[in-house]
Amino acid sequence: MSMMAGHDEVRDRILRTASELFYREGARAVGVDLIVERAGVAKTSLYRHFHTKDDLIAAFLEREDEEFWQQWERVAEQHRADAEAELDAHMRWIGERLGRPNYRGCPQLNMAAEFPDPAHPARTVAIAHKRELRRRLMGLARRLKVRRADALAAQLLVLINGAFVSAQALDAAEAIPVLTAAARALVTAAR
Repeated sequence: MSMMAGHDEVRDRILRTASELFYREGARAVGVDLIVERAGVAKTSLYRHFHTKDDLIAAFLEREDEEFWQQWERVAEQHRADAEAELDAHMRWIGERLGRPNYRGCPQLNMAAEFPDPAHPARTVAIAHKRELRRRLMGLARRLKVRRADALAAQLLVLINGAFVSAQALDAAEAIPVLTAAARALVTAAR
């Protein structure tokens, strides 16, 4: 194994361990000592890869962001010719996400709530994620040919974020039907 491969493996192990802990317990509740213990690395290794805990939190959110958009793109790619089918498909995979037994909400919303300072790296990543969600929903709303695409995009954004924070109040089996029915109702009203 090359030196670089070992370097990347250590970084990935730290990030994977921190990500699991941050998501399950919250970033403020998880100390660096716990991360290095669980990852089986020295504290100096953590700080070699992530200069501060805040940098590690931001890296966690960036990784979550990347995974979310990869899934979004996989779904979008299958429905490029049919905006309604694409919206339904997005609501289905988001509903499936909400139904996971270990689901604890949207990581970006969770971290934005933990770190109210607008300059905090975690909040910066979280805000960028939500702006990108709105931008993508705007593109979808335009393809749906509604009267006010901006209003529909905002409504869909509220629906999705509301679902993320309401997951614990929804039965796993009802998340998909609730999301798809609400999205369809919003589209119908927008037309």
